[in-house]
Amino acid sequence: MDLRRDDITAEIAAVAARFVVDEGLEYAAAKRRAVKQLGLPARTALPDNATLDAAVREDIAVFCADTQPGELRALREVALVWMDRLQAFRPHLGGAVWHGTATRHSDVYIQLFCDDSKAPEWALLDHRVEYHPGEVPGWRGEPVQALSLRDRSEALGQWVLVHLMVHEHDDMRGALKSDAQGRKPRGDAMALRRLMVDQGEARDEAAA
Repeated sequence: MDLRRDDITAEIAAVAARFVVDEGLEYAAAKRRAVKQLGLPARTALPDNATLDAAVREDIAVFCADTQPGELRALREVALVWMDRLQAFRPHLGGAVWHGTATRHSDVYIQLFCDDSKAPEWALLDHRVEYHPGEVPGWRGEPVQALSLRDRSEALGQWVLVHLMVHEHDDMRGALKSDAQGRKPRGDAMALRRLMVDQGEARDEAAA
């Protein structure tokens, strides 16, 4: 076992975790930035996502255990608003907001699965929603069309970036396969609500 290499991998994961938690960077970008900050060669072996995920959860537990659960709930509530509005396009939430590692700095990533890739865009236009078309990395690393918009979270007291990632309908079959850690990589609105209830995040509607 190469202890030095293991130490470097752990250090990269720890530094990358801070970028994920404090700045909302995605895992790939956080790893690259950590390598640069540590002054390591560009070809340094990177920690896998499972290692970084563990480092992120440890960072949250140590530095923001009091605030992160509320921030996560607020972001999930924003996600639910858009998933309900766009239910015709089979929305599924992924990323840190789904997996439970999001903070107020995280963006919301919602995958849409459509027969007509232009339909979500027309729906936003019909409802006079301002958005910016672009591309973001998909779950296979390929660029995916995204419609990005801002939504105000009163619970957070700030604007939240929501990325609607447009996929073909047939892509849904591969999108729901469990990841290397046996986790569901994304879930629909029903699954998200169930998750929030299980994790004690659901608000009392009578008190809302």
